Amino acid sequence: MFQGLVVMRKFLLVVIVFAGLLHFMLHIFIQKRTGSTLPADQLKEYKSCYNEKYRQLLNITDLKPFLCGEDFRNQAVLLGSNKIDLPYGTHRGDRFFDLALKRLPKCYIPDEIRNISCKKCIVVGNGGVLRNSTLGKKIDTYDVIIRMNSGPVLGYEDDVGRKTTFRLCYPESIFSDALHYDPNTTVVLLMFKPHDVKWLSELLMSKRVSTYGFWKKPAMHLIYQPHQLRILNPYVVRRVSQNILNFPTKFPKTEKPKHPTTGIIAITLAFQMCNEVHIAGFKYNLSSLNSSLHYYGNDTMSIMAQNEYHNITVEQMFLSDLIEHKTITNLT
Repeated sequence: MFQGLVVMRKFLLVVIVFAGLLHFMLHIFIQKRTGSTLPADQLKEYKSCYNEKYRQLLNITDLKPFLCGEDFRNQAVLLGSNKIDLPYGTHRGDRFFDLALKRLPKCYIPDEIRNISCKKCIVVGNGGVLRNSTLGKKIDTYDVIIRMNSGPVLGYEDDVGRKTTFRLCYPESIFSDALHYDPNTTVVLLMFKPHDVKWLSELLMSKRVSTYGFWKKPAMHLIYQPHQLRILNPYVVRRVSQNILNFPTKFPKTEKPKHPTTGIIAITLAFQMCNEVHIAGFKYNLSSLNSSLHYYGNDTMSIMAQNEYHNITVEQMFLSDLIEHKTITNLT
């Protein structure tokens, strides 16, 4: 009995030593492979540009930001989006999603953007604080430039720059005047209601577009090519609403539901794609109702103060926290 235990112990010791040696050899092999494919200076750059805070903040690193026709249904089931109505799910819009996605040839981040290492990105808001900012040249130096809705570049280049990598918008806010067309822009569409998805499918199929159900007349034709269009995954907006801004999943009948602004959604998308995120034009001065709401036009802050669909106070607190913890940098 005793001799058997001694033999067993010796056998276990040999196994442990062998396993340790194998682990060491495997570690050396992986290091050599890494060193052969990624030079030391590039490895250093990769480690320095990798920002864990963004992944911890969103916890959606592996999520596809845009819907793809090839696996749209499977992704909807996996994320539970098929059981949730728009805007945070796909329910009640599934058929139109299918029709639209079949006519969009691309659904991923463009290769020329995805292949940039250590992407430095800026999200340009439409706030009046950008007026006379002369930030245009600096904004154009970023790898990725994200803009929102119908915030124009034409005529405001000195303050907001000339380049646009991504533009987030919805049917009522997408450009319809060809003067604003940019062949280098990828347009990310936000679908808030079934009418929005129906609108897109009708345009892509060259059908007559119905304007029923919109708070403002949507674009009646597309100035962009289908390969420039993407549909944002509603799950991204759900994470912003429920996990970042902490909005309830259901609002009382006496209260209008609150939704994230396009700006906050754009910052979230930037977190997912970029290693370093800066912002400009996100300041809302609600204490001065006569101040300019946008860097363009004549709208004043009083319009935003009357808005019942967004909680600007909560969003400004969220941004202040990001800036204070140096998660993002604010140029304005």
